[in-house]
Amino acid sequence: MAAAVNHDAKAGSVVVMEKTDKRDYLIALESSAQKSWSTSQSFEANPPPLPEGIKSYADFFASGQSMEELQKKYPKWFGTFPYAYMNGSLHLGHAFTISKIEFAAGFERMRGKKVLFPVGYHATGMPIKAASDKLIREMELFGEDFSGYKEDTEEDSSTSAPPVPTTTALPAKSLESTDPSKGKKGKLNAKSTGLTYQFQILELIGVPREELKKFADPYYWLTYFPPIAKEDLTGLGARVDWRRQFLTTEANPYYDSFVRWQMNKLYQQGKVKFGKRYTIYSPKDGQPCMDHDRQSGEAVNPQEYTAVKMEVLEWGPEVTSEVKQAVGGKKVWMVAATLRPETMYGQTNCFVGPTLKYGLFESAHNELYLITERAARNMAFQGIFEGESGRVEKVADVIGSELLGTKVAPPFGIAKEVYVLPMEGVLATKGTGVVTSVPSDSPDDYRTLMDLRKKAEMYKIKPEWAAVDPIPVLKTPKYGDMAAEFLCNELKIQSQRDKDKLAEAKDLTYKEGFYNGVMVIGDFKGETVQDAKPKVRQQMIDAGLATAYAEPESEVISRSADVCVVALVDQWYLDYGEDSWKASAFKLLEQMNTYQTETRNAFEAVLNWLNKWACARSYGLGSKLPWDPVWLVESLSDSTIYMSYYTIANLLHEDMFGKNPGPLGIKPEQMTDEVWEYVLGSGELPENSPVEAEKAAQLKYHFSYFYPVDVRSSGKDLIPNHLTFWIYVHAALFPEKQWPRAVRTNGHLMLNGKKMSKSTGNFLTMREATKKYGADAARFTLADAGDDITDANFEETVANAAILRLHTACLWAEEMKSIESTLRTGEFNEFDKGFQAEMDALIESTYKYFDQMEFKSALKSGLYDFENARNWYRLISDPSNGGQGMHKEMVFKWIRNNTLLITPFTPHYSEHIWKNVLGEKTDIQQAKFPKISKPIEKSILEQNEYMKQVVDKLRSAESNLNKKKGKGKSTTTYDSNKPKQTRIYVAENYPEWQEKVIDLIKKSYNLNGIKEINEIKLRELLSESGLIKDKKVMPFVQQIKKKLQIEGEDAFERSLSFNELNTLKILIPYIKSSAKFTNVEVISINEIKENLKNNNKEELSNKENYDLIKIENSQPGLPEVQFWNE
Repeated sequence: MAAAVNHDAKAGSVVVMEKTDKRDYLIALESSAQKSWSTSQSFEANPPPLPEGIKSYADFFASGQSMEELQKKYPKWFGTFPYAYMNGSLHLGHAFTISKIEFAAGFERMRGKKVLFPVGYHATGMPIKAASDKLIREMELFGEDFSGYKEDTEEDSSTSAPPVPTTTALPAKSLESTDPSKGKKGKLNAKSTGLTYQFQILELIGVPREELKKFADPYYWLTYFPPIAKEDLTGLGARVDWRRQFLTTEANPYYDSFVRWQMNKLYQQGKVKFGKRYTIYSPKDGQPCMDHDRQSGEAVNPQEYTAVKMEVLEWGPEVTSEVKQAVGGKKVWMVAATLRPETMYGQTNCFVGPTLKYGLFESAHNELYLITERAARNMAFQGIFEGESGRVEKVADVIGSELLGTKVAPPFGIAKEVYVLPMEGVLATKGTGVVTSVPSDSPDDYRTLMDLRKKAEMYKIKPEWAAVDPIPVLKTPKYGDMAAEFLCNELKIQSQRDKDKLAEAKDLTYKEGFYNGVMVIGDFKGETVQDAKPKVRQQMIDAGLATAYAEPESEVISRSADVCVVALVDQWYLDYGEDSWKASAFKLLEQMNTYQTETRNAFEAVLNWLNKWACARSYGLGSKLPWDPVWLVESLSDSTIYMSYYTIANLLHEDMFGKNPGPLGIKPEQMTDEVWEYVLGSGELPENSPVEAEKAAQLKYHFSYFYPVDVRSSGKDLIPNHLTFWIYVHAALFPEKQWPRAVRTNGHLMLNGKKMSKSTGNFLTMREATKKYGADAARFTLADAGDDITDANFEETVANAAILRLHTACLWAEEMKSIESTLRTGEFNEFDKGFQAEMDALIESTYKYFDQMEFKSALKSGLYDFENARNWYRLISDPSNGGQGMHKEMVFKWIRNNTLLITPFTPHYSEHIWKNVLGEKTDIQQAKFPKISKPIEKSILEQNEYMKQVVDKLRSAESNLNKKKGKGKSTTTYDSNKPKQTRIYVAENYPEWQEKVIDLIKKSYNLNGIKEINEIKLRELLSESGLIKDKKVMPFVQQIKKKLQIEGEDAFERSLSFNELNTLKILIPYIKSSAKFTNVEVISINEIKENLKNNNKEELSNKENYDLIKIENSQPGLPEVQFWNE
């Protein structure tokens, strides 16, 4: 089946299928397999029955039975992934994260465990509500059928809406993108389609136009997309227990009661608090804008500054009369945002961006702040300005260049008056646009001040404005009391435009100053910078010369297309970061398997900075905050422990909405906090419990058996929020024995080596991939895509090749079944034994890779390498190569083992082979992982690998001889195109000089317990023995050194584990056939040497055509080869 690249494709993937017969053959296997699994309820996981002698679930707990013992007797495995948000179809990125749990679930079933893999649907938060509100506005504009919309109508650019984020979530920004300025770049571009209207987005993902108006009801989304997700996952062959599916929000009253219990318990523990705190806030939505509410800027947090106030003493010469008139005698403060208030003693000037636009804004006490409009908008929501929150009153505009030469009073400054100067790097998107200059400790300030002094005329300033010299503020061991000057000289920074070097210098200066600096001036002289910083800040605030100020670390855009600010608001928040809770979270992380060091490091970094998180909002979908129902629990706070809900969901309700009670007949209102605490917590069931004791105990039994989560798979972008919250809340609500055991994070998924994007056509949904390539080929390619935390790649050429490979494997297995009676039987020969040993080794390695969730390696070992082993066996057994034919038992062992090894990846293919070729009656989902036939013998594996290389080495030696002959470097008359013969010289012992060198290396190794070669000792020994003069010796020594680094002391063991002479002799028929020799002679060097010893050496050599040089050069494992023509 060929694949072609369609460079002109506007939609869909870049790989175009030309022939589909083989794919269609494989797809035809899917429906019967899926029907069989559904009929047999293969994926419905239930706890084991009650232990013998225990009559009821209530008795199980009343009699103190051990659930741990039950789990040992009946091992379980519970895997989850973050439930997808139900505002679109699942795409290939979802499939990639899901595949990690899916493959693991398949493997764990084969280990004999009771496997629980459930799926739920997330609907909490703003995205759906915001999208439905947009749709309502669009229906008002264009009519319910949107017939009023004309594609060729261009809206006025000043009023057109920004592009709508897609309703199918694409990968969020990379965890590696720690530069806040890049916050917008990743996610906004990933989610933007270039389309303006919500109805266009819905049409883009396949919603018929006649259905669009129904999406104006946010709850309609919840009926539309979950069934599609279920269909897509079922079509992929996912091993999901669908009895446990549920929706979040009040749409499911059972889950709603679960969230109520969770939040109440956290509140009772004092982990939910109320008060004013900085939060990212959407003025348009009138509420905090948390990560899942954002169109861009996920994981961006408030950055707190000290806003220092510099009183304007005298306006510069370019300030207009209009500005002065607008001031009207009010006090004006130029306000700068700083992270280093302790350095304010050393202010020598104030910087502005000469091209930036500033404003004079009314603040408190009849005063004006001179700052950027962006900063004013933030301050307006932080109580800094008078009047209602969000009120901004601007009295005048002024350009930065007009402010040059303005005289200001620096707060706490040694210099009492300084001037406003220009700085090229001032940003309107960072701070207030006003920068206070401390050139002693800021490399940027120092270098800019030096530039201005050198080129005052060019910068349009008077030299006296830049006359104040840098003032020492603090001293460090490394850089003294002029750190900025020291580093600018050290790094040879010549200009304020040397951005990279300045960034390096800034980082070095700030770290050294904070951790090792001591104040040399001010009230806190002699104190460390760490101690002095908060004290100086508070002094400035108390003196009315500074105020607290915060802004987003980088731009945040809400789902309603609003540019967010930082607001100081009263809100309910989870007290993440509180010392004792944080310690418990670290303890949980320490006990948890993260599979990759990078994942653990990322968690530790987040735990170290994460602080208070707003857990409620007033807009969107969700469960009401129990004690303050005007608020809704936000989407990342109702999603921390829902994995526990999966364990009992099938008992509570029959459908995902919870409309129909489950088999226990429990109604949602009966699930009170007290009942939940008994089922999931440590509470006693009250006597007046609305749920019967036996039913409550059954719920508790199911939960206690399946919990904790054995592994959670997620994209790495959730580490800064959901996954860390997951750790925190589990640490708060559950005992250690029920803490999550493992988490596995993956990178984003690229398609054909490029970022997935609908606008470029490089995009596939899960359904499209399954339809295009078939479920097994799609799964195969997901397994091949990669397993570490870096971005993975779904390569469509791999999917295409997977179809060919699986189809070919099907045909070969069916062919073997048809000729089964003709295959060899009886005793095993050497090749059969070697094949069996290789299969056993690959079974063992594949098991190890599955256990470590290294699926790409498991695929290589269990499929590619396993096929290579079969191909060699088939080749060496071929009668045309002198073989005896394949052994029937070996052939069908291989088919069985291969089928089982790739079952986690390709269940539909495996089901077909399992039943229709191997004749098994049960379905493949009940099959166990293959076991090795006997302990693996290293000697057989090494012999097998040796045999595979013999012919290639012979051909290489022959080719080298021909090349030498062609270049005139050999006098041989040998012609490889004529009838030819070969002799292989096999050595059983190494050359005597090598054995001596090895012995000397051993004497120089591991002296005084140091496992390395003592070079001085070795050279001394080699000199004493005279071996150092031999040119062959030192290269040989280097070779042994390298082996020691890899193998350790095993490098000294050089004898072969198999009989090389006999191995080559049994290969003679294969060598003759494959390399086209009329005669092949395998001869022992020892035998030749014995003959030469007892006969005339020269005479015998000539008679037998011995090559004495090759005899001398032969070594065990490295035989020499002689060629001649007949």
